[in-house]
Amino acid sequence: MKRRTFITLLGGVAAAWPLAARAQQPDQMRRIGVLMGTEESDPDQKAQVSAFVQALADLGWRDGRNIRIEYRWASGDTGRLREKAAELASIAPDVVLAQGTAPTTALRQAAPATAIVFVMVTDPVGSGLVSSLAHPGGNITGFTNYEYALGGKWLETLREIAPGINRVAVMHNPDNAAAPGQLRAIEAAAPALGVQVAAAPVRGAAEIEHAIATFAPPVNGGLGGLAVLVDFITLTHRDLIVTLAARHRLPAIFNLRVFVKSGGLVSYSINPTDLFHRAASYVDRILKGAKVAALPVQQPTKFELHVNLKTAKALGLTVPPTLIARADEVIE
Repeated sequence: MKRRTFITLLGGVAAAWPLAARAQQPDQMRRIGVLMGTEESDPDQKAQVSAFVQALADLGWRDGRNIRIEYRWASGDTGRLREKAAELASIAPDVVLAQGTAPTTALRQAAPATAIVFVMVTDPVGSGLVSSLAHPGGNITGFTNYEYALGGKWLETLREIAPGINRVAVMHNPDNAAAPGQLRAIEAAAPALGVQVAAAPVRGAAEIEHAIATFAPPVNGGLGGLAVLVDFITLTHRDLIVTLAARHRLPAIFNLRVFVKSGGLVSYSINPTDLFHRAASYVDRILKGAKVAALPVQQPTKFELHVNLKTAKALGLTVPPTLIARADEVIE
């Protein structure tokens, strides 16, 4: 081979090296945001996020390899929630996972064009987050955690455990756009069960203490009960709520198992870890080019009943055997 021909061939190979090297490079790093309304130190919340991350890994998305996950935690504070939503917006993620109605709303305001997949949102249509469940119509979709019919089920369950209950305080975050609809559903079911409903709006620990202390004293010999709507505020302060309910001897029902695990009486709810796991499939599809508006909002398919017999005994209540038989978990 002539020297000139050899040099020409060598130069062609060298020129091709950068192209080959680029072809062998991993896919472009994608960025995912996660906005949680609760405490970063909360082991239950971290377990749910871990389920999301593991599901992403099962789909081929690994943090530090082809995705970078940015976490923000609001620690049960509304002002901090808005601040953390703005922080996520500033880094322009490809998609954000949002926990609950308030975080999703805060993200929509901070990053109106960013793809958002929510979990634990009660009424995305009534809250104005999506146009409809089948056709979200924008850049937000996800997985709901509640049906309004559950309001009546809650009251029925409380009355089954504590037949003497004739009034129930419904604790909720008034800034949660879904709370009014939930409250109306519970109020609608109350007359048929002989129960009066009192709204108990709370935005933090001090208001939680005041609401329970004000409602707890007996009225005309009747027994009071408590129903707690899940929200990043009530979830963050669940230990306080459970402690105060026990102190004031209020039978209480919750819509997350973690409250019962912490000492609450009973819960009837979805499995939140399952929602986080399922949310990864939507994030995967969005990262691969799917339109958010084409991904329908998914509703719960299963609800679980959890009962704490130790708490029932402390309250002087006997849980009916029929309810124990229906329970998915009985804590003794």
